[in-house]
Amino acid sequence: MGITDKIKNTSTSALSVALKLVTALAVALTIALIGQEMMGYGTFAFIFLMIVVVGGLVKLMSSWRVGAVLLFDLFCILVALLLRLYIQVAP
Repeated sequence: MGITDKIKNTSTSALSVALKLVTALAVALTIALIGQEMMGYGTFAFIFLMIVVVGGLVKLMSSWRVGAVLLFDLFCILVALLLRLYIQVAP
C-alpha cells in the first residue's frame, strides 16, 4: 500500500465524515427551529436540542457509507418538499 492509497483513503474518510456532519447539522437545525416555533423556548434550549440531535444522528450514521447518507439526504429533501406542499395547500 503506497502513500497515494493512504491519501485516497484519508480523503474519502474525511469526505464521508464531513457529509455526515453537514447532514446531521441540517436536520438538527430544522428540528430545533420547528421546536422553537412550536414551544417558544430560548436560545439555550435551542442549542441544546441541536447538539443532542447532531450527536444522535452522527451516532446513527456512523456505520453508514456515503451512498446511504446520500439516500437519507434525498429522503429528507422529499419529506421537506411534501411538507412545503402541504403548508401551501392547507387553508
